Amino acid sequence: MHTAQKIAYLDCHSGISGSMFLAALLEAGFSLDTLHQVLEASPLHGYQLQYDTFLDKGIRGSCFSVLLEEQKQPTRSLSDIIALFHTFAISPRARDTAVTIFQRLAEAEAAVQRIDVEAVHFEMGDVVKTIVALVGVVLGIEELGITQFYASSLPLTSGHVQTPHGLLPVPRPVTLELLRQVGAPWKPCTIEEELVTPTGAAILASLARFETPAMVIERVGYGFGRHRLPWPNCLRLCLGKVLSEVSVPDGEVDTDWVAVIESHIDNMSGELLGGLMERLFNAGALDVSYTPIQMKKNRPATLVTIICPPEDGERLALVLLHETSTLGVRIQQVQRRKAQRTQELIATGLGPMLVKVKRLGSRIVGATPEYEECQRIAREQDIPLTDVYEIVRQAIQVALESWG
Repeated sequence: MHTAQKIAYLDCHSGISGSMFLAALLEAGFSLDTLHQVLEASPLHGYQLQYDTFLDKGIRGSCFSVLLEEQKQPTRSLSDIIALFHTFAISPRARDTAVTIFQRLAEAEAAVQRIDVEAVHFEMGDVVKTIVALVGVVLGIEELGITQFYASSLPLTSGHVQTPHGLLPVPRPVTLELLRQVGAPWKPCTIEEELVTPTGAAILASLARFETPAMVIERVGYGFGRHRLPWPNCLRLCLGKVLSEVSVPDGEVDTDWVAVIESHIDNMSGELLGGLMERLFNAGALDVSYTPIQMKKNRPATLVTIICPPEDGERLALVLLHETSTLGVRIQQVQRRKAQRTQELIATGLGPMLVKVKRLGSRIVGATPEYEECQRIAREQDIPLTDVYEIVRQAIQVALESWG
């Protein structure tokens, strides 16, 4: 059986901004009316939307901009902006995605300034543009049914850009920090222009894997920037599907996709980490593991790794952000190959017992004792658990020979 999953590949040959991505989503089929309805029902104001068709060097697409009506706007903290996101009439999953992206942007800014994230102050004019773009992006992702994102390498340009902090080098320090955290690949570009914006970088860092997927392309959307360059200044969004199950002889393996969430934690006690693991499993994690690592300044730390269904990735990432001391998490979509697993009843010297059987298609390739079953027998018959395991292993060898 082949099951198609909707994926998006972002060709960032000319960089990425929140507005370019939103324009590309609109070109790929996202409804502008949906965005208008959500924005009009929100308390956000002081701006106008500009959405135009755009033709550049024979390629036609769309260009999206947010025009501010007021030049002077107050500053806001991260908690203020998160509260603002909660005023939008969007699904909890879309809101959580938007909050995660913005929080990642705020944490990168705090890292650059070496201050606490709540001490970062955002000039509201720029924030209005970012909020509108992110709300549009998460609505578009949801409406188009996109579950996986991939992205190309990024153009490493030079020059300077005017910001609320003054004139800064391109790429901006916050942009570099966001993409450094996820190991984004860059390629040289001689243009003196900001092609990758902080919002675009935060979207990529939060959602995308920097790989070229094997996919069937169904639609292409071109989202343009307004600057004219020697090439078409657009973000190319390729929307299509990938087969989540691959053909193998005799159906030997199952294939699926999972989200892998990782974070480094260096200041939580063992008791708290124990409670965290229980909380994550209760929240739907398929697996949780802790790995001892060494961080900067020779500090011992713990790598937290969570495996979960793709649709639960954003929610479990937020559990980490809310309930641990971490400032950020990494999320990636990973394809798994799995042997089939069943339970079989076999005869043992201690009576009939269930064991875990590993299959590849119709072939049985191994079996192992079932812990809970062994523990039950050990308690009932008052014998060491290790003895039970050994008896079951011997019975498994006999059973495997009979199974052939």
